[in-house]
Amino acid sequence: MSWLALDIGGANLKIADGQGFAESYAFALWREPQRLAQELRTIIAEAPPSTHLAITMTGELADCFETKAHGVQHILKAVQAAADGRHTRVYLTDGKLVSPQVALNQPLLASASNWHALAHYAGRFAREGAALLIDIGSTTSDIIPLVDGQPVPTALTDTERLISGELVYTGVERTPVAALLRTAPYRGEACPVATEYFATVRDAWTILGDMPEDSSDKRTADSRPATKANARLRLGRLICADADTFNHRDAALIAEAVADVQSEQIMHAVRDVSARLPTALKNIILSGHGEFLARRALEALQLTPLASSLAIRLKPSISRCAPAHALAVLAREAVGG
Repeated sequence: MSWLALDIGGANLKIADGQGFAESYAFALWREPQRLAQELRTIIAEAPPSTHLAITMTGELADCFETKAHGVQHILKAVQAAADGRHTRVYLTDGKLVSPQVALNQPLLASASNWHALAHYAGRFAREGAALLIDIGSTTSDIIPLVDGQPVPTALTDTERLISGELVYTGVERTPVAALLRTAPYRGEACPVATEYFATVRDAWTILGDMPEDSSDKRTADSRPATKANARLRLGRLICADADTFNHRDAALIAEAVADVQSEQIMHAVRDVSARLPTALKNIILSGHGEFLARRALEALQLTPLASSLAIRLKPSISRCAPAHALAVLAREAVGG
């Protein structure tokens, strides 16, 4: 019996077998929902052979769906088409693995369930005392409380989790810079920012060197490659400047301002969530390819000594696909394989 777990998001599809294989694939679900089944079929074919599938998702929130229930229904229909007869189970936010039909009857438990699977798995790295799991991806950040190895979230739905601070809608790629800054530093002045989709935080982190350049990746605000040169131009447009009036130093100052705001968002959430823990914080587990943002925030809070990284414990590709890896492990432990 062999398992593959799929974490189906609105912008990325992640797949893992819980035994070392993990891959992330860009896919704009909100643009082409009709292609989901074929995309899933392709990534399953490229993964190690499997007889069983485990599913978790966040893509049901994509704006191509009228409701979350509609999104869950569409995603599970695509999964069943791509499964080619494989035994399939869906993870719910109550910790259960159920059949697709049962999940269809409980769509709000099936929606946005990936963080719970990851927290359930990550608890094994903090079995005693109070801990936090901080997972930062391209779009969102999860700050999940753990006690004696078990997740103890305040809420389960995305809306309630936003209110509690356990979900922060900020990530290291897709967040628009204009959503973070009202003014930007420019040659000794504070220049108001154009509230337009000119640049994302990936541009800032690329300029700072925390995100690698990738000339083949055009998932950017202007659909030009994710390079430092293009990132500089995109950041310049935020203050209505161009290559003649905006240089790398100018871009670096705005990038630092972006990093400071995002770091403060994570710091605020960490303070709020940890304040609700029953005892003093003992461990912090980091995952996701935005770990560098988490470390920046923890350093400012003087909590860095408590942190351990799934990228180091396991490997970076697994950390990036941490919910999928976690679900594959949980499914194998629960059902066998």
